[in-house]
Amino acid sequence: MITIVGSGKVGGDAALFSALRRLDDEILLLDIAEGLPQGEAMDTSHALAELGIDVSVRGSNDYAEMAGSRIVVIVAGAGRKPGMTRMDLLRINSKVVGSVTAEAKRHAPDAILVPVTNPLDPMVHVAHRESGLERGRVVGMGGMLDLSRFREFIHAATGHSRDSIRALVIGEHGENMLPLVRHSSVSGIPLADVLPREKIAEIVESTRKVAAKVISLKGATVHAPGNAIAAILESIVRDRRQLVPVSTPLDGEYGHSGIALGVPAVVGRRGVERIVELDLDAGERAVMDAAAASVRSAIGGI
Repeated sequence: MITIVGSGKVGGDAALFSALRRLDDEILLLDIAEGLPQGEAMDTSHALAELGIDVSVRGSNDYAEMAGSRIVVIVAGAGRKPGMTRMDLLRINSKVVGSVTAEAKRHAPDAILVPVTNPLDPMVHVAHRESGLERGRVVGMGGMLDLSRFREFIHAATGHSRDSIRALVIGEHGENMLPLVRHSSVSGIPLADVLPREKIAEIVESTRKVAAKVISLKGATVHAPGNAIAAILESIVRDRRQLVPVSTPLDGEYGHSGIALGVPAVVGRRGVERIVELDLDAGERAVMDAAAASVRSAIGGI
């Protein structure tokens, strides 16, 4: 069973995308709001019925029902509202994520945790600290979502098939994200040989800012994060051992310890099986260090 805690728009979409990929026979939506997970489960099940997909999706307000889950996705938490500082959001959501993690530890101690709640990297740190799990079993979603946006901008600029684009985004899930241009290609051709430097710089900047644009237009990002969650879950469930950008606790990798940060990692049935350390140039290293400093500051505040 896969449990998704938080049944709002992103949690609901994560359940739908996971069911469409047939990642488990049973998906549980959990939420403290009476009726919300039950209604979301019903709506999703109606769509699956027409498609002939025999995945059971159900909703509950009882944490005990997550017993036996092999993966627990943590989407629960507040969104940032007008007048709310970043630290306000950190303090609110660290309590939410800490509470959900404690319930997961109690009812599904063998599960892999996939935090999604923002600010992402500090919340991965909280989940790791509160769970006491080995770090590979805490797999944060952030970089996979940023990667989808980076690939879309490359597709729009080149006109090449989305399927032909290989790219990577690491660092903070925020303003200090690091789209790795040197490790990006189109049909095997390095991106720097396909697009001029100015266009690439524009794509990198757009990747960093597009989430705010989507939020200003429709109020929230929903489909891309829901799909990004399902993509990570698929690598775990099917033991695909894909190289995936995820946020996970560091222990010396990239020169940092005691924080969680987005890094390239081999993800399989045990979670993060190996962190891949790339040889960063001076500019990339500076962004990575700024990302680490930002996350460390946030952790210090909570």
